[in-house]
Amino acid sequence: MTVELAPVSVPDFGLPLARPSVPVETYDSRCRDAYARAACDWVAVYADREHFSNIAYLCDFEPRFEEALLILGPNDCRVIITGNECVSFAQAVTRLSTFDVKLCQAMSLPGQDRSQAPSLTAVLQDIGVRPGHSIGLVGWKPPATEAGEDAGFFFPSVYVDALRHIAGDASAVIDRTDVLMHPERGLRATVDADQIAAFEWAASRATAAVWRIVTNVREGDSELEAAARMAYAGEPLSAHVMLASNNASGPVVGLRSPTARRLSRGDGVTTAVGYWGGLSARAGLISEGDDAFLKTASAYFKGLVAWYAAVDVGVAGRDVFSKVSDTLAQGGLASMLNPGHLCGHEEWINTPIRPTGDYRLRSGMVFQVDIIPTPMPLGWALNCEDPVVLADAGLRADIGARHPEVMSRIDARRAFMAQALGIDLSPAILPLGSTPGCLPPFWLKSGHLLVNA
Repeated sequence: MTVELAPVSVPDFGLPLARPSVPVETYDSRCRDAYARAACDWVAVYADREHFSNIAYLCDFEPRFEEALLILGPNDCRVIITGNECVSFAQAVTRLSTFDVKLCQAMSLPGQDRSQAPSLTAVLQDIGVRPGHSIGLVGWKPPATEAGEDAGFFFPSVYVDALRHIAGDASAVIDRTDVLMHPERGLRATVDADQIAAFEWAASRATAAVWRIVTNVREGDSELEAAARMAYAGEPLSAHVMLASNNASGPVVGLRSPTARRLSRGDGVTTAVGYWGGLSARAGLISEGDDAFLKTASAYFKGLVAWYAAVDVGVAGRDVFSKVSDTLAQGGLASMLNPGHLCGHEEWINTPIRPTGDYRLRSGMVFQVDIIPTPMPLGWALNCEDPVVLADAGLRADIGARHPEVMSRIDARRAFMAQALGIDLSPAILPLGSTPGCLPPFWLKSGHLLVNA
């Protein structure tokens, strides 16, 4: 494989304005499936501002400022429990056809009124939770059992204690997070055509926002000025907006928010914008060229091409991990984290792409092509993250029938990647973003991209 830096014009694939909706019936079906798979009398799904994705997947509600519980029970019982500020919000936005919203003021912010409904135990008893019932917990991530240790629940202990108290037996409260978040079989591991269309809306807009930053950056900009060029329009965020830079005196810390630091020629710079269903990240040099950096960037780009060549429906995640790792190693690089992971309302659900384990890639999986190269010299940064979805022939036909404008944009992106970038894709790989595979190593020469020649 020969990698070259070449002038490439990125087409305007179109930017969707209205976010496609997921039908109410889909949320009903998700709740029924989650309850059935948990095989418990009750299921309690935890959410807060940072950990809202499981509850949003099930009922299109995400708490703001407060915590919340979604309780699933017998006979399609579905109850959202939340604090003072979110009760009316939940009633307004939830997509469940049969639901109730109950107030528990213990979930409210400190100092707010607690005189009306302070007790979670009382609310749960009113719903019908009784001694002897089994209760499955869905926390914000599964227990970390790989290390052979009992990590307990990723679920606040105050709520675990209340549920155990009502059940009358601590062993009756069990973890069921994998029902939603298992890296292959979890309900959220795969999505349908309607959810893909909603995520394509997010991915299109997030990638366009990052591209506006990269292509409009100027030497002397503050990080804040550079980030402002994303032209944020209020889309729901899956992560805080990131933009960071540094010179050879220190590392470029990708998770950092922008500051007043001024961008200077030769600085490494990175940025990321994530909306529900799609995050985009790019990193490079504030420069028009640098031979040493280009050599490393070319080795990294080969790893990206290897990812696209390895991924397909039915492939083992460990094989993707191995092929990408082997390709990067030829250039003296490795992937800091797993080279690719599932994404949804949040940036990272879980990942079947691991060095071990028999996890298979499935149709309907939405992936972040997330290869963070390491080691990087001080003051250098490289990254090219894009969202894609795997779709077999049946799912592709469904997307095309239900959302033809989405499939038209996807087909145009696939053609661009093959013709302009030299990246041939399996028919199952559907790029969701506006700048698929576009890696400009030098941000002051952003019209030149790495291509597989």
